[in-house]
Amino acid sequence: MPAKKKVNYKKLLEAVKSGKHQSEIMKDFNFNTSAQFKSYYLDALMEVGTAPKITVRRTSNMAESVKESFVSKRGSVVISKGLIDEMGFTEGDKFRIRKTKSGISLKKIN
Repeated sequence: MPAKKKVNYKKLLEAVKSGKHQSEIMKDFNFNTSAQFKSYYLDALMEVGTAPKITVRRTSNMAESVKESFVSKRGSVVISKGLIDEMGFTEGDKFRIRKTKSGISLKKIN
């Protein structure tokens, strides 16, 4: 993930409050997408205290359910029985596996 741009939040808020069109603001601040503009706008609102800061933390249930897996000598990925049971998988279930930006995705095939 690329480093976050340095944006003058005060100028961004002033541009929005002045009624400038979104495309003009995006051009002025070199934002590539509407989502990027909205993300920085929300950050600016949180910085000045207009919007509450967003706190993120994992719940204790999530931390408890994380279990380690490993690759066997034969190249098979081994997932613990506890995790298999917890997720409701049964013997013979088939999955589609794909590489993602954050790791891998396992999707059960019906």
